[in-house]
Amino acid sequence: MKKIVWSLILMTCTSVAWATGEETFQQACSICHAQGDKGSPKIGDVRAWSKLIKEGQANITADGYAGVRAMPARGNQPQLSVAEFGSAVVYMANQAGANWKEPDEAMLKKINARIAQRERSKK
Repeated sequence: MKKIVWSLILMTCTSVAWATGEETFQQACSICHAQGDKGSPKIGDVRAWSKLIKEGQANITADGYAGVRAMPARGNQPQLSVAEFGSAVVYMANQAGANWKEPDEAMLKKINARIAQRERSKK
């Protein structure tokens, strides 16, 4: 039984590491962001993304992860981790001129702090 549990954990962790921002975008985010559906900023639309890029990587990642305006939390993909979601945001923002890096430990800490702050303000 323990071997099965550890095998599942290893497979889950390994598969998470394989998903790139572009892959996550294609699988999850493109549903709305490829066409700009429901008011979402269309990928590559410099004008639409420039406002978001100015808010900063941690802010827009956390806000999208938690849900903002018409966008449901995690783009209605509850299986996405903060790191996976963050990689997809980096991919989309960079298509519109940002020069963001994949979220490292420090960036993930900032993103998680903002997510927690949003949760506290809801109460």
